Amino acid sequence: MADALWSIIVHGGARTIAPDRIDANRAGCAAAAEAGAAVLRRGGSAVDAARIAVCILEDDPTFNAGHGSVANAAGEVEMDAGIMDGATLAVGAVAAVQRLRNPIETAAAMLAAPPVLLVGAGAECFARDLGLPVMDQPVEVGDVASPGHDTVGCVALDRAGHFAAATSTGGLAGTMPGRVGDAPLPGGGFYADDMIGGVSLSGDGEAIARLLLGARVMRAMEEAPAAEAARAIHGPLHRLGAEAGVIAIDASGRIGLAHNSEHFAVAFASADTGIKAITHIDEWTDRND
Repeated sequence: MADALWSIIVHGGARTIAPDRIDANRAGCAAAAEAGAAVLRRGGSAVDAARIAVCILEDDPTFNAGHGSVANAAGEVEMDAGIMDGATLAVGAVAAVQRLRNPIETAAAMLAAPPVLLVGAGAECFARDLGLPVMDQPVEVGDVASPGHDTVGCVALDRAGHFAAATSTGGLAGTMPGRVGDAPLPGGGFYADDMIGGVSLSGDGEAIARLLLGARVMRAMEEAPAAEAARAIHGPLHRLGAEAGVIAIDASGRIGLAHNSEHFAVAFASADTGIKAITHIDEWTDRND
């Protein structure tokens, strides 16, 4: 693979999107993909591209992450995020945080720290010690995010051939306080390995975690291109009667996606294509066929 090649794909959640929110979802995903693509075009790292793209999604109240997060049964926001460096296999993740403006920023800072996952006040203390933004009050409940099982995420491949995968979520509306889904769990909601590729998922968090769905797609990509490997989610999801979506990039830079939800907000780009944003699998044309 030539060192000039790069690819990026982001998602804004596998769920049903109201007709009057489709344009906002497409625009938000396109903006995130463009922000990450700008990093990759100038030779930046996949980790930075994924982190910045997810920050854009966290800042957009259209999505159930960051400032668009939904409330749990106690009426509070608890956010999770995770990121993985495919070159080093380092993982950084946070869960059940309430005061981090951008949870993915703290997760990314943890890539250089010994722990893989920090939760609640411990994660917020870690961020504060590094000088990352920690708000005085918890994040307020988003007012336009669609309640449901959804997570935002990104997979990026940089010009040096390195991968990163990232996720962020506001959790499940009305869930019990302290609940953590798949989003911060490597092999569940995300994974990256330079030898194989990267994935990020969204959907029924408990099902994704039980199935290790991210790991299943990574395993499939060892033998098949991303577009084919992504379809590995369907059988396991059918077994549990669950919904999810996955985005993927394989070691050759090929992009893939699959979902069994009604909609899946996605945008993608590469060194030889512009930004394309979609909300349904029927709009996907595998450019690698």
